[in-house]
Amino acid sequence: MSTKLKSILYMSTIMVSLTGTAYAQDVNTADQDAYDAYDEEIIVTGRYLYSDQVNALKTPTPIIDVPQSLSIITADQIVRQGIDSISDITLYTPGITSSQGEGHRDAVVFRGVRSTADFYLDGVRDDVQYYRSLYNLEQVEVLRGPNALLFGRGGTGGLINRVTKKGVIGEDFVGYLGSVDTFGAYTIQADANFTVSDNAAFRINGYYESLNNHRDFFDGDRYGINPTARIELSDATTLNVSYEYNNNERFVDRGIPAGADGRPAEQLVDITFGDPELNTTTFEGHTIRATVEHEFSESLKGNFNAFYGDYDKLYSNFFPVSFNEDTNVVGLDGYIDTTQRKNLVLSTNLVGEFKTGSIGHTFFVGGEYIDTSNNNDRFNAFFDQTQDDIEFFTATRPLNFANGIGTNASGLPTANSFNVDLNDDTEADVEVFSVYIQDQIEISEHLDLLIGGRFDSFDITVDNIETFIETGERDIRERRDSEFSPRLGLVFKPQENISIYGSFSESFLPRSGEQFADINPPDDALDPNTFQTIEAGLKWDFANGLSFTAAIFENEQSSPQVADNDPGTLDVIDSEIRGIEAQIQGQITDQFFITAGYSYLEGNQVNDDGSEGLRVRELPEHTFNIWGNYQVTDRLGFGVGLTYQDESFADNGNNTTLPDFVRIDAAAYYDLNDSVRLQVNIENLTDTEYFPNAHTANNITVGAPLNARFTITGRF
Repeated sequence: MSTKLKSILYMSTIMVSLTGTAYAQDVNTADQDAYDAYDEEIIVTGRYLYSDQVNALKTPTPIIDVPQSLSIITADQIVRQGIDSISDITLYTPGITSSQGEGHRDAVVFRGVRSTADFYLDGVRDDVQYYRSLYNLEQVEVLRGPNALLFGRGGTGGLINRVTKKGVIGEDFVGYLGSVDTFGAYTIQADANFTVSDNAAFRINGYYESLNNHRDFFDGDRYGINPTARIELSDATTLNVSYEYNNNERFVDRGIPAGADGRPAEQLVDITFGDPELNTTTFEGHTIRATVEHEFSESLKGNFNAFYGDYDKLYSNFFPVSFNEDTNVVGLDGYIDTTQRKNLVLSTNLVGEFKTGSIGHTFFVGGEYIDTSNNNDRFNAFFDQTQDDIEFFTATRPLNFANGIGTNASGLPTANSFNVDLNDDTEADVEVFSVYIQDQIEISEHLDLLIGGRFDSFDITVDNIETFIETGERDIRERRDSEFSPRLGLVFKPQENISIYGSFSESFLPRSGEQFADINPPDDALDPNTFQTIEAGLKWDFANGLSFTAAIFENEQSSPQVADNDPGTLDVIDSEIRGIEAQIQGQITDQFFITAGYSYLEGNQVNDDGSEGLRVRELPEHTFNIWGNYQVTDRLGFGVGLTYQDESFADNGNNTTLPDFVRIDAAAYYDLNDSVRLQVNIENLTDTEYFPNAHTANNITVGAPLNARFTITGRF
């Protein structure tokens, strides 16, 4: 028996033992009636993820039947908890944390795997580096573990899928939200739906946000608009089309450096290490989406999706790279980077149900084509005094540096240029062809088997413009990877509201990385990194509307590297991350809603010689979160939440520690009438000084102090 199969069986045994008592107890008639009533209710409100909602799972599978750990954050949760970013979502989701993302992009650590590209919009790849707004969403889906069967490359530790609002036929309404916080930031959102005819509806979402926070110089704004239409072409065919425009401009803050003790230099928490004018990022994106869904019969339907995105991004920044506590001198580095990307994604899926004898099948088969062009260039900073990209300044508030001009720590005038030192300039073209198939087999009333696989052909061509500028000769590199990604799952249901599962899945990431920047030697000769996960878990839907999930897993990464002693051969380096996750969510009573999660993660870095004895960076051993809402009266409600994050390392060398922290949040709600609500959200109620994430040892984020946001929401 293989080691992986033994591990699956071992973890399944653990989960079965955890649920032995529950399985041994029979459900009485009254309890079963209550569960049936609950089941009928949650089909309406979203427990089932249907393929016609263009969500992450593609098949109409109840969450309890999915052999994978996942979490769903609804639009109502987002508003009630005052969530306004992907980073906020990670605070209240087990198994994932946020990374700094250099102050200009969403970055998430999924089970110890850092990612800036594992984001999806209505199931379509959304891999450009930017901050994603939550203004037009029905829900956010967080899937953990490799997901190549559904999504192809990436998704190695998990992914986040945003499900957008669609037109609603037969309804007319206007919703709104307005908020302001104690930093001076404010937000305006609108959501309007209009029934155009008996078979068509038009919906438009829009927002504007003025940005501000606790850090010097931080400001900016972002806005977007998302008109969408839903048309029932016939009783069996529906068309959804949408356009979205996003614009984002903000100050880039890379945080503070570490002190001599390997912890954040707390004496510097009030200093912003950057140029007040030149630390900035701008983003503009246009996306067009269309989905046609057709029901061939009650047991067979299909959809076709087309997506086109055009993105233009710039970010320039200065950031700390060193700090000498004895002299109070900080070293600043910097660069300016631009990206232009165009994405075309075409996909089609066929979803059906059939039986072979007494065995039921729920299957999907599909294909995907992706065409991406990506142009990227970067210029390093170049200071005239040092003739280098690093200059040294006395750590004062503010720094004696603005508009690229200042006085260095030696008292000499210094000036920077962003057009002298070209770091890289590349034009990349990527083509991906994919086919995939999955069958969820109902072997018996209590046992389901899931089996499937995906084949991806990934072609990339990179034109190194920098070489052409320097030598006049073209430097074009090409690489093709063909990968098969399997998925296997087993779901045992001792009773309708309990499932115990085991699963194996695999994913890969080409050597060009998430952003296609580099296939220079030796990377152009190396196979992709591969990621494998074995997972066992329990899902239990309580009769009163409360759901509990738990999982134990092991992620293994295999990375081919050129052998140190023989460049003509390869070493395959394996690393492992193991962990446990648990989450409980739902209504304890009609008045009391709760969501709580816990994760335990461990993982060591490895090299050619084996384990380095170093922990994976930004991998807290323990995280815990809990949020509860209590409805005191028909009009008045309160919420309170706590999130705990264990200490972790900010760098691969384990030289800099991010301290553990506890943050407490609270909220209060009052309904003026059936359509207008007043709300206040308080963040960091105890005014704790904390450092939630980092990018490197000297780019450590300073958490926000006690602050409040006041919101009014309504619908008419």
